[in-house]
Amino acid sequence: MIRKAIPSDLDPIHKLTQSCAKAMMAKEIYQWNEHYPTRSRFEKDIELQELYLLEEENLIKGIIVITELMDDEYIPIEWITENKNNIYIHRLAVHPDYWGKGYAQELMSWAEAYAKNNNYISVRLDTFSENKRNQKFYETRGYKKLGNIFFPKQSEHPFYCYELVL
Repeated sequence: MIRKAIPSDLDPIHKLTQSCAKAMMAKEIYQWNEHYPTRSRFEKDIELQELYLLEEENLIKGIIVITELMDDEYIPIEWITENKNNIYIHRLAVHPDYWGKGYAQELMSWAEAYAKNNNYISVRLDTFSENKRNQKFYETRGYKKLGNIFFPKQSEHPFYCYELVL
């Protein structure tokens, strides 16, 4: 089941992303760290009702943020579609115990269906340039790589911006 996160979900969500960060670092992917994603970021996501989770048997297996707000870092990117009526995906994560079982695909399929059902014209996101698996994941789903942005508190390496026109 995919549902909106509520405040009581905050601790398991934060633990899930800490587990993801640790597992990525073990694979030498330094995408998440002590600066991102923070507990306060998830509190805000829940407050804005933009954080969704995939839950099975009362276990949170994955999360995704869907927002209409374009981050300032995205302004210089030459997007395929106009900067209106788009959604942005952030903080897609699946607990490492469930990697490779299709949960990220399920969350993305759900987000893309949500976008189509609500008449958005595209889905936009970014992924870490050093995370080749994520790049292949999005490109296989039809996303087009459009440019680079930087989050200096996360890494010296760029993040690639992607867009899927619906």
